[in-house]
Amino acid sequence: MIKVVTSEERHTSDRGWIHSEFSFSFADYDDPSNAHFGCLLAHNDNTLMPQEGFKRHPHHDLEIVSYVISGTLKHTDTMGTEELLEPGTVQVMSAGTGVEHSETNPSTEEPVRFLQMWFLPSERKAKPTYTNRRFQPEDHLNRLCPIVSGQAGEGTEDALPIHQDVTCYLSKLESGKKLMYPQHEDRRTHLFLISGHISIECADGNFDLKPGDAARIRKSCDLQITGTGSEPAEFVLIDLP
Repeated sequence: MIKVVTSEERHTSDRGWIHSEFSFSFADYDDPSNAHFGCLLAHNDNTLMPQEGFKRHPHHDLEIVSYVISGTLKHTDTMGTEELLEPGTVQVMSAGTGVEHSETNPSTEEPVRFLQMWFLPSERKAKPTYTNRRFQPEDHLNRLCPIVSGQAGEGTEDALPIHQDVTCYLSKLESGKKLMYPQHEDRRTHLFLISGHISIECADGNFDLKPGDAARIRKSCDLQITGTGSEPAEFVLIDLP
């Protein structure tokens, strides 16, 4: 079963200092029928204006994954972390027993666009942890590059750890190039298109995706993903229980 959620179907939140597109019920968007997809609770596409940001605020028992698409994001937290996250950087913060952090845009001119995903952890009350890594464009060109994984094994050695049985992949797929992804019967797949255009083919048919579109997939056959636009298509694919 595949459900395509178009960019227009997302909830738009525009506060002036931040523009967000929420894929799931979040903040001022309250929709019990769209509260999560498995352990994925939030998938927010944020654009933060220059010199603006989220002041220090608390989290607990959440696995928070962020990916900086453009601009620079400044992160500080009560674990003593202070980082400037440049484009291509993936960050994982395991809130565990509790942590406070802030996210701000230090630039005076350029907005920062970043994805943020929240997952329920596999265990509660873990010790808070933080890690990040900047992935280079060649790391995910025409391949599914594991960027975050709670699954130890071949192929995930360079992925950032997370306290949940999920693996997040990043890819930039050139036009005409194809990728195959084996969809497992007992797993879910969430695919979100950041930019460009792709088509996906599975047992349910063929679907064309444009920027901001997502596909939620369960109990389907192997996926074939094809770049279809004039520019490379960047997307995130999440394998989750």
